[in-house]
Formats: sequence, structure tokens, C-alpha cells
Amino acid sequence: MGTQPYEHHEAGDPTAVRAALGLGLLAAGGLLLNTARPWQKQGHALLLAAGWTVSGALLVCGLVLLARCVRTVHGGPDPEGREARDRRPS
Repeated sequence: MGTQPYEHHEAGDPTAVRAALGLGLLAAGGLLLNTARPWQKQGHALLLAAGWTVSGALLVCGLVLLARCVRTVHGGPDPEGREARDRRPS
């Protein structure tokens, strides 16, 4: 029995790790935002501001990572291809 695989599998998609990290950051930011609700409990203003700031930063970073992954996967043609298309002979 051979130890060689039937098919050669290439490395996984590099955007998958970034997308998973973006989803994780969105989940962590949402959880932190959910636990730092000032209308549920009274707390020190600096502690509430720090919680909201950190959760907002996590949400923004996660959204940026996901947007970059979507843009990479579903993006349009590269600028070089667009230039070559625009320079048609008259």
C-alpha cells in the first residue's frame, strides 16, 4: 500500500485565515460591547469609556479585515489590466 496521496493538495486560501480572524474580532467586539452596557449597570465613566473604545476598535478592525478579504476574493480587475484595456489603438 502506497503512502502517496492520490491528489496533490495545494496550500489553503490565505484569505480564509484573515476572514476567520475578522469574524473572531467582530464576535469579541460584540461580546465586549454587550457586556459594557451603561444602561444595565452603573459604573465608573472611565471604565465604561474604555470598554466602549476597545469594543469599537475590535469591531472596526474585524470589519476592515472582512472587507479586505471580500475585496480580494470578489475584486475587479487589477489596475494594470484596466490600463491595457484603455489604451486601445484608434
